[in-house]
Amino acid sequence: MLASALLVVAIVTQDQSALRSAPRESAPQQVMLAQGDSLEIRGQKGDYLQVYDHRRERAGYVRATQVRSQSLAPQAAPELLSVVRFLRDTPGSEALGIAYAAAYLRAAPPEAINGEAFDALGTLSERLARRASARQGKASGDALAAHLDVAAGYGVEMQSFERDGQVQLCYNGDAFRRVLALPATDAQKATAALALTRHDCVAPSLTPVERFAQDNWRAEVLDRVEMRDLPEVLKNRLHLRKAGVWASLAYQRARRADIAPTAVQAAASRAVQELAGVNKAELGDYDAYAYSDAAVRVGASRWGIALELAAQSKQPITKLSVRLSAGQPGETCVHLVDAKHDMKTPLLTRCTYGVVWPASVSFNRQGTAVALAVQPLDTWREMWVFQQGPAGWSASVVPPGLDNPSLGYVEFAGWVPGNTQMLAAREAKVDGRFKSSFEVLRTSTLEVEKQADKPGNLSVFYRWQDPAWKGGTVSLR
Repeated sequence: MLASALLVVAIVTQDQSALRSAPRESAPQQVMLAQGDSLEIRGQKGDYLQVYDHRRERAGYVRATQVRSQSLAPQAAPELLSVVRFLRDTPGSEALGIAYAAAYLRAAPPEAINGEAFDALGTLSERLARRASARQGKASGDALAAHLDVAAGYGVEMQSFERDGQVQLCYNGDAFRRVLALPATDAQKATAALALTRHDCVAPSLTPVERFAQDNWRAEVLDRVEMRDLPEVLKNRLHLRKAGVWASLAYQRARRADIAPTAVQAAASRAVQELAGVNKAELGDYDAYAYSDAAVRVGASRWGIALELAAQSKQPITKLSVRLSAGQPGETCVHLVDAKHDMKTPLLTRCTYGVVWPASVSFNRQGTAVALAVQPLDTWREMWVFQQGPAGWSASVVPPGLDNPSLGYVEFAGWVPGNTQMLAAREAKVDGRFKSSFEVLRTSTLEVEKQADKPGNLSVFYRWQDPAWKGGTVSLR
């Protein structure tokens, strides 16, 4: 970092700027500089500035046309802020923008600093992380590595996660936290809250306790933003983010024995309400993708709105029904029982570490098949199907997709008379795109016989869809 006493610095404006040992083109190269590097100016010889790089502890010469001399005196702060405002929205100039933001924060009097500079610093840092996560080719990778190195020199910290076999970088959000703590506009606070609560920047290595605390913190950050005077686009983004966070909280709360069912219901209801609060007429292409993402998250946890097993478990068993009990630590066991088979001698028992949503239970008219929603992850809900065959009862699992569990749900949508078919709705993220389908399954094998992108395109589905499913699903949004 530059010495605090410096009042004038040279900020490198071009990538691949050479720091040479002498003021001539043929002199040996000391190091290759990148945009955003700050240098101490010690003199000038011809077309070269004599400089010292405090970050690398190297002295040398750099062409004057490849840097910009910048005063750090308080009276230069407005000029620096103007440059920061310009670079904030200039893709590819993130490292340079971070350098100017740092220069402004050093030059400006403490009483003049508000959330604007930190909003720009956070936006530049987050965009740099996104670029680095999506880097392609060696040339661009080398430049991004240099920009990340420059940003790190100013104290910008990045976190790295492995997702789907690729490394993803996320900004740690320090500047955005300062936006929330300093005087700032509602739009700046909204942008900060959205950046701090990204789903894809939640560390996948968090323990359940840590993830629960993280989700509660994300919900609190989002609720602190005043939405009344925000433009519709920001209101929509906040609604979508809140919907996803509260859907995750419904799942997290359902996993904890110390949390009342009413708290689970409140979280699931809040998620649905936030999704319903989106103004779809104001959704752009990017936000339409985020809308599908939020809807799938809400769809995975929507059964948290209705929790009915507590009352049912105290009633005598008079017909085919489902009962739950605790298994190994953290495990829930599903028992299929009837008047002749209680929980000690059930027709069938299957255990899971996922969340079992008892209100989703549906029996066919003949009492030979049962559908049940089970959610192993906060963004992934499966359908369990119990069937009676010649050898007794068996259980099968229908997943939302064939890929590794990521983002999706599949749910029971109705029984077709005749006991040979059942209906299901499926929505999942496949190869980066969201795909929804309404399907007719063969009950005996659970193979898809027919499918369509809309219920009305399948006469069987349109005719026999379950009214309760139609009234509660988010797949018909």
